[in-house]
Amino acid sequence: MYERFLNNNDYTGLITKEALSQITRDNAECFLNAEEAAEISLVEYLSNNYEIEKELEIGKRIKPYNRRITYPVGSHFLYTINDELVVCEALRTINGSKAPIASPYWMEYTGEDTEEIEPYSQIKTYFAGDKVKFANTYYICVRPNGFGFNDIRVPGAEGWIEVECYEWLANVNYSLWHPVKWEGKYYALINLENIDTTVNPHESDNWGLVGEYDPDYNGYEFSETEYVEFEGRLFVPAMDVNSDELKVGYNLRRHDPRNANVKKHMLRLAVYELTKMISPNNVSSARIADYEASIEWLRDASKLRINPQIPRKIDEDKKPVTDYAIATFMRDYDPNDNAWQI
Repeated sequence: MYERFLNNNDYTGLITKEALSQITRDNAECFLNAEEAAEISLVEYLSNNYEIEKELEIGKRIKPYNRRITYPVGSHFLYTINDELVVCEALRTINGSKAPIASPYWMEYTGEDTEEIEPYSQIKTYFAGDKVKFANTYYICVRPNGFGFNDIRVPGAEGWIEVECYEWLANVNYSLWHPVKWEGKYYALINLENIDTTVNPHESDNWGLVGEYDPDYNGYEFSETEYVEFEGRLFVPAMDVNSDELKVGYNLRRHDPRNANVKKHMLRLAVYELTKMISPNNVSSARIADYEASIEWLRDASKLRINPQIPRKIDEDKKPVTDYAIATFMRDYDPNDNAWQI
């Protein structure tokens, strides 16, 4: 699927939310098709001389905030501030939540073919057999995980410890918070008042049922009695397993790393494509004027007539790449008489 450089909120600087909703009818597929067409035009005109692909990749890496991801300083993500979806930058490391691990997702890889192994990324999806490098160690995936599965598992990072637990037995004096298993469920002894050791945990008020791990809950305590059930096993936190609270000015700020020119002209082209898809014979003059202005800007940039504020591509001699022939010294267009003829 096409990965977006833009987000819906970007369009509000060019078109109202009401007009945009009428055009797209909240169909996400419309945005994808329009933006893909706009991107094709940008790449077609600029790819020979400029690092347009890298500039587009910067925007495509900006995804909605996911509390399972740990964001390093300087990383960017989409986050809603005052009911507005904006691009934010992490000012401090923002720790993500950590789920228990009932069976391994990664194993250390000791093979010799490590030269082309790419670094691990939290925004990629991995399948069994994929290899990654993380913290100077190589790993091989043994269980699918990653962004696409909404199950992000960083190699070597475990936030929970499995607790050894046995079946409940009658007439045994268990200590407070002792965990037991009864009929496939886990229980913890929560009080000793008037306890009857012959009554099973399910029927006794002295025992509490251990809840299943909830990935949406963010209040787990770092305690040896904070039991959770996960995939039929019992766990307790080995560290703070919650995601950090986001605070503007403390661990994030509003900041957009995308190239302003690329964003501006891609928006114009995308809006034109949107309106053309809905009513090709009834595109407003404003949309046509914006489209033509952006195409003219792309033509001028491609011919190096203007500086589009996009990094130039560098050749093997570390000089800017050029795709045009110099005709300054041409005096005769007869190829037999002109050494500059190409």
